[in-house]
Amino acid sequence: MNMKYTFILFIVPLVIGCKFNPKNSAKETKEPLSNLVIVLSDQHSADMVGAYGNTQIITPNLDQLSREGILLENAFSSQPVCTPFRGMLMSGMHPLKNGAFVNDVPLLPNKTKLMAEILKEKGYQTAYFGKWHLLGGNRDRGVPKELSYGFDTVLTNNCHVDFRAGKSFFWNEKEEKEFFNEWEPYGQTRQAINYLKNIDPTKPFAIVLSLHPPHDWGKFKGVDGKMHYRYDTEKELMKLYNRDSIILRPGLEDTPDRRRMYHGHMAQVSGVDIALGRLMGQLKKMDIEENTLVAFSADHGDMLESHQAILPKQYPHDYSNKIPFIIKYPKKIKKGTKTKTLFGTMDILPTLLGYLDIDSKQKYDGRDLSKSLAKNEVKKDDFVPLWVYRLGHAKNINWRGVVTDDFTFSMDKDANPITNTLFDRKKDPHQLNNLYNHPEYKEIQEHLKGLTKQWMKRYKDNFYGAEDFRSVQPNEKWQYNYTKNPMELFEEKNK
Repeated sequence: MNMKYTFILFIVPLVIGCKFNPKNSAKETKEPLSNLVIVLSDQHSADMVGAYGNTQIITPNLDQLSREGILLENAFSSQPVCTPFRGMLMSGMHPLKNGAFVNDVPLLPNKTKLMAEILKEKGYQTAYFGKWHLLGGNRDRGVPKELSYGFDTVLTNNCHVDFRAGKSFFWNEKEEKEFFNEWEPYGQTRQAINYLKNIDPTKPFAIVLSLHPPHDWGKFKGVDGKMHYRYDTEKELMKLYNRDSIILRPGLEDTPDRRRMYHGHMAQVSGVDIALGRLMGQLKKMDIEENTLVAFSADHGDMLESHQAILPKQYPHDYSNKIPFIIKYPKKIKKGTKTKTLFGTMDILPTLLGYLDIDSKQKYDGRDLSKSLAKNEVKKDDFVPLWVYRLGHAKNINWRGVVTDDFTFSMDKDANPITNTLFDRKKDPHQLNNLYNHPEYKEIQEHLKGLTKQWMKRYKDNFYGAEDFRSVQPNEKWQYNYTKNPMELFEEKNK
């Protein structure tokens, strides 16, 4: 055969093979990683969002977000406390494993790869703005780089509850305290927007904007002579509402002091909504909405004195632990979707990673519900575990429970009526009729108690209380413990 033709017959298949190699083709057509934006408010229950049925609250941006994504009707803060919620968000692990089991106790940096560490390995630019509350110990200090949990940029005051201009602040990158000249959420949102303006557009980014309002910030002496939690805020936000027209939650005695609480709280909610709108506006300007997952939620709710509560949170009631959760992700989520699928705090990280198609090669205590939410599935005996741990410093109560599609159940070791509860979620949505130990609900109560013991066994929770935690407290004290989690310490003690 002619050498010229022999060469052609040899080289053509080689060229074609290289050109159409499936591996090479896959690399060339691989979709860019999506961006992630998480916006949190603090002490913000689901019933304080228009999209969840509140006709008097002013939340147009949250309502718009729900119309553009999926609204979770049954999202719950498993432990309705600031630090534990954030620890579970970052780790997908139970607090007895991640170490952040009460307020002002740090998230352990050495038990698993945390959210931003996972994303950073995938090439993400990572940043955190706003309330941190994961450092433990003294609140008045910045976050050391070695405890930033994978976030390249952290601009935070750690935990500080005076949100006023000139009073609110953050620790800058020189570890100096720098004060905001505007209401804290607006200043923190401005920081996030400025960050987005200067990112590398060739790389994906992940940011968390953690706003502290509508959290209380101190107390005031009411006209009734008693002390009440304070929520008063910016004048322009307070003007959005007529205090005399505000409708209080069912079952709550209407008083001038409670109207003042509601007025400030609702005004702060609207301020959070304005901040969210500004951030969403920046994403639109950057033309990246289609490739960005935006999730809005809150660490827990606020009782606002309902059910005779003396604390704003840490109770098994919906006002304490039922939180807003809205996700917008045009690539995978149909607009205007709603789901009744039960969703707990430990489910957040694996679910968000699932939506982003990121396999961290880790096992989580939570579930990846990214494929289940749109199906609106509520399976028999599906539940979200509920609990509160205590060290004895606060006036909270040590209790355990579950929430199902039909019921909320909780129990403690004492006879506290506010934490020994059984509510029929369908017949009594405002939880005004406590059926605990009601003879007609005996079998149901025992079943729910069994589900509670089931999750307690899984996480090796022997109904630990303040004395138990004190008995295994490390030398550095819980507030500065960065080595072993409670589960490990209890196991060592019981050897």
